[in-house]
Amino acid sequence: MTATMGDDALTQVLRQTILALVRRNEADLTSRQFGVFLTVYLTAGPHTVRGLAAELNVSKPAITRALDRLGELSLARRKVDPMDRRSVLVQQTQQGSAFLADLRQVMAVADTEHRTAAA
Repeated sequence: MTATMGDDALTQVLRQTILALVRRNEADLTSRQFGVFLTVYLTAGPHTVRGLAAELNVSKPAITRALDRLGELSLARRKVDPMDRRSVLVQQTQQGSAFLADLRQVMAVADTEHRTAAA
């Protein structure tokens, strides 16, 4: 299906971004995993499993599963809160920061391609 000039620009940029990520043949993130990742990297912390579950309006086990995958990919890590050992803090990683920078670049290219095609 081809895009028409009436299509929503943001939706087209999202589509082009996702297609670019899919074509890289790297590990895929689900929407939930992306949601957790972006929340950890784009909102002020500290982040906890409980806080992420509340912010994203999903269960704590769902956050835990998403964090398991992000941890496997070294995009986030969990650390016991030294102030409350019952709580787990979710932290950014160097690899996650690099992934976010790369994601921003892919989105910028998709945006430029969309604007060029629309002109």
